[in-house]
Amino acid sequence: MQVINGVSTRTQHLLELEDKYGAHNYHPLPVVLSKGRGVYVWDVEDKRYYDFLSGYSAINQGHCHPRIIEVFLEQAQRLTLTSRAFHNDVLGEFAEYITRFFGYDKVLPMNTGVEAVETGLKLARRWGYEVKGVPAGKAKVICCADNFHGRTINVISFSTDTDSRRDFGPFTPGYEIIPYNDIDALKLALQDPNVVGFLVEPIQGEAGVVVPHDGYLAAAAALCKEANVLLIADEIQTGLSRTGKMLACDHENVRPDIVLLGKALSGGTMPVSAVLADDEIMMTIKPGEHGSTYGGNPLACRVAMAALQVLVDEDMAANSAMQGARLRAGLLDLQHPNIAVVRGKGLFNAIVIDHPNKDAAWEICMEMKENGLLAKPTHGDRIRFAPPLLINSAQIDECIGIIKKSMERL
Repeated sequence: MQVINGVSTRTQHLLELEDKYGAHNYHPLPVVLSKGRGVYVWDVEDKRYYDFLSGYSAINQGHCHPRIIEVFLEQAQRLTLTSRAFHNDVLGEFAEYITRFFGYDKVLPMNTGVEAVETGLKLARRWGYEVKGVPAGKAKVICCADNFHGRTINVISFSTDTDSRRDFGPFTPGYEIIPYNDIDALKLALQDPNVVGFLVEPIQGEAGVVVPHDGYLAAAAALCKEANVLLIADEIQTGLSRTGKMLACDHENVRPDIVLLGKALSGGTMPVSAVLADDEIMMTIKPGEHGSTYGGNPLACRVAMAALQVLVDEDMAANSAMQGARLRAGLLDLQHPNIAVVRGKGLFNAIVIDHPNKDAAWEICMEMKENGLLAKPTHGDRIRFAPPLLINSAQIDECIGIIKKSMERL
């Protein structure tokens, strides 16, 4: 195997193929992965790494969890798709399971996270017209600055990220953007009688794991209830045990009117998302008014039940809480002059790099890659640390050591 500038010819060939034939809508680290198991991934040269991104929290249960893969393979050999033109023998079982699991009347299954967001927004608007009585065409949804809910044209219409919006207009109307973690701003916005929903991330992930003040979600829920506005919680990245509770809203005993789930709902095996709400909201949508060819397919339904059960059976929320506290304590103990902030909840964490070099976070991630840990910067100076939830204390300590060694590059 020939190595040029520290990169093998095989890796370089695969990188060049992707660069030549694939769209350039991502900027990945120059590592080509070929297999994964638990908290680890291996590249094409069989070098092992800790995965500290977990597919943006899609792999909470760990790579290729054997119970999930077993269910996946079994169902894949029986029936994968019928479309919703017909019934299948798994959808009803899944619907009963997930609604009882989270305590809602109904579920609307979709595929990707942004489809769940779009579904939640459509539900809020329909409810606003049919139940709240908002005049036709006047419904408004409140969103937060620095949010990330996906990249469809409708969703980027209420993004404040320049890269997400540049040259993609005109944008969809009907949204008001307020500061995140600002109850006074929310209270003011809710005075508009045409507001039908407040869409919020319990913790802002893409913004760099921004954790709101204690009590923010509970106060927001109370204000929404008082104003007869639906609280729509985007738990796609923060949910499913990532923050130390099954849902991040559980930390404040908040029950959103609409819950959006995705990512780890399949344990990282396929796109599966779900929207949960009670009958008053969900039953406003009738046949032919919303749907998806793959939504509610039997393979997705069977896998989602297995993925949720693994989280419960292996008590991954408790482990996330314990190991997340250990990780943050270890990062703080480094007392590194260029780590300005350590923040997070459970195993959803980030550090903010303070350094004159604007590429410092990227260079740290490249150094961590060399030392056997994969993470990715966001917004230039922030690095997220979100390993699979089955990581143990010894592994956390080893990873803190890798981060410490890598920070010496600065």
